[in-house]
Amino acid sequence: MNRLVLQAQILEIAAIRYTPAGLPALDLMLKHESQVDEAGSTRKVALEIKAVALGDVVKRVQALGLTEKTVFTGFLSAQRQGRGTVFHITGFAE
Repeated sequence: MNRLVLQAQILEIAAIRYTPAGLPALDLMLKHESQVDEAGSTRKVALEIKAVALGDVVKRVQALGLTEKTVFTGFLSAQRQGRGTVFHITGFAE
């Protein structure tokens, strides 16, 4: 199973583009910060991850503010040429 639920805020948002199939696509950079329990200790976690939204999700992502924390849902895949990971946003958790 490949499913990611991540609370994050948008750091960067690119101009809308279109896939060869004509779907709207939006490239983003997300920032996450939290504290988690691991092996009996509290650990601070901070990360930035590349993300992409396709289709109907694009308009919902564009409506978000840059400082607003949102719970995104989706899946992970390799970037083109296998250089890194990208989070494909498919929706939002309630």
